[in-house]
Amino acid sequence: MKLLKTTYYFIGIGGVGMSALARLCVLRGAHVFGYDRVQSKVTLELEKIGITIVYDERLEAIPPSVLDKQTGIVYTAAIPNTHPQLNYFIKEGFSVKKRALFLAELCEGKTTLAVGGTHGKTTTTAFLTHMCAYADLPFTSLMGGFFSNDSSNLIRTGDTYMIVEADEYDRSFLNLYPTIAGVTSIDADHLDIYQTPQSFQEAFSIFASQVSQKLIVAHGLPFDGLTYGVEVAADYRIEKVQKIDDGYLFNLFTPNEEFVGVKLNQLGVHNLSNMLCALAIVDQVGVSPKKALSSLETFPGVYRRMNVLRWKNAWIIDDYAHHPTEINTVFETLNSFYPEQKNCVVFQPHLFSRTQDFYTEFIEVLSQFDEIVLLNIYPAREKPIEGISSQNMLNDLNHPNKKLIEKSKIAEAMEESDAQVFALLGAGDIGEQIHLLKAKLEIL
Repeated sequence: MKLLKTTYYFIGIGGVGMSALARLCVLRGAHVFGYDRVQSKVTLELEKIGITIVYDERLEAIPPSVLDKQTGIVYTAAIPNTHPQLNYFIKEGFSVKKRALFLAELCEGKTTLAVGGTHGKTTTTAFLTHMCAYADLPFTSLMGGFFSNDSSNLIRTGDTYMIVEADEYDRSFLNLYPTIAGVTSIDADHLDIYQTPQSFQEAFSIFASQVSQKLIVAHGLPFDGLTYGVEVAADYRIEKVQKIDDGYLFNLFTPNEEFVGVKLNQLGVHNLSNMLCALAIVDQVGVSPKKALSSLETFPGVYRRMNVLRWKNAWIIDDYAHHPTEINTVFETLNSFYPEQKNCVVFQPHLFSRTQDFYTEFIEVLSQFDEIVLLNIYPAREKPIEGISSQNMLNDLNHPNKKLIEKSKIAEAMEESDAQVFALLGAGDIGEQIHLLKAKLEIL
């Protein structure tokens, strides 16, 4: 893997996809600098490996070393067109590329294993990465999240295989031409970009057509490829699922083999599906399914993906869920493993546009919980939309036990509640709050 530049400047370096690319550039010997709006756990980890990061968007804040025209500029789609640094680099004729295009260029000439879909990309990619590592394959994995026991989302043992998430936002994944790809789901999302569910599905159809060797799709999706699923007739399937204390026991079938009594220590039937997609991909690469399944014993889980924490006499489920389908999956998991315990959801809506697009669905799925605690909408890249707010959502929730709080008051709200199971959900900065909660509430 040869980098085209010796110096890079990442605008929006704290994003999970950007941070992995920045790490890779450092590993390949480049000088790396970056900008982000606020300091975070991710940016602090990047600074530890020698990356200089500025938190000021003014032109004067750009490090002098970056101002050489030979510097490669990489920016995330979340950066607005009005960003002064981005506009400066474009105007001055620097080599400026979106993250998705830069990633695609790094994948050229490599056997690329990609995971796309509305839900499950990060966990499936994590399973895939773990299986490839267990099988001693030479790969570079750029994950959209972190293993629960690791502070890096770049896992590298070599350059033969590239493992990437195919992000559908801003049609980014259409830059990729994977060798083998899995598609987990195509529930409509990002309608601020796609406008209609039909347009969203059409983009996935284009992505599927760009896969050069094998396409692996969840059972029921409208694409031609090898299928996988749980308790359905698919090429790769899981049957006779039994719930155990910390996960599931089941039988697994590939097109050529049968495995009885397989165990996965992860909550949520969706994680069985995510694991199965990853196994199908490595099977097509040439890793024996038996070896891939052996790796499950040491799978550490993914940060903020159904993480189970203990607090006093209560359980806490920490999850990235930010779409109604994902929230419902969390609810069903809680209802399965903790059916007798009172539950409470603490939810931070992510984006005004997503809240608007799925407003009714959010109301319906949140109403299932025994207690509802809402945080204000995390705007990310967006400006407010009139009439769309957490306060209005609260007003429209026909529920006897609901409230809206500031994110700094989560601990107080939990201490005031008599719930035995808490679901902390959202894709915004609620994740940063959970770091604080662990210390404040002595969460294990």
